[in-house]
Amino acid sequence: MLKRLYEWTLEKAAHRHAERWLFGISFIESSFFPIPPDVVLAPMCLARPEKAWRYALICTIASVLGALLGYAIGFFLFETIGQAILNFYGLADQFDSFAQSFNEQGWLIVLLAGFTPLPFKVITIAAGSTAMPLYILIAASIVARSARFFLVSGLLRFFGAPMKAWIDKNFALATTLGGIAFVGGFVAIKWLV
Repeated sequence: MLKRLYEWTLEKAAHRHAERWLFGISFIESSFFPIPPDVVLAPMCLARPEKAWRYALICTIASVLGALLGYAIGFFLFETIGQAILNFYGLADQFDSFAQSFNEQGWLIVLLAGFTPLPFKVITIAAGSTAMPLYILIAASIVARSARFFLVSGLLRFFGAPMKAWIDKNFALATTLGGIAFVGGFVAIKWLV
């Protein structure tokens, strides 16, 4: 089923309304959809490198708006929809202990999840269910999601097909290392100041 969903998502990159599909997939990925928008973003950037920044901006705006939907699911509908989404990802059992630590370091978790392959939808739902201040979710989402999508778009704009092949092969490793370095920078600044 996920393979068919992945292929369906990939087809949208070649659609005549590809930008609308990119917006829609970026939006729903932040709240419940399992396939990341990079699957549509990458082929679009390769086909039209001059529009790479526009595509990254579309992904960022839609993803942050989708984070608000995830927050609303967690805040208003956690017992019904939110719990079902966590069950789908096999995370319902660990959620209670995660929610406690989330309240302490939520902004850092949002930054990390927004940049890495961690399921961002779980984080946005957790933000709502734990009543994280909305401005923190929005600010952290803007920083993390724009960093991720502009990095991917920039790499594809300037390095093209060889970079896409490398990203496809090493995406989890590359974004995780980038996320660690990104968060490590914030920790280092906090410690030094």
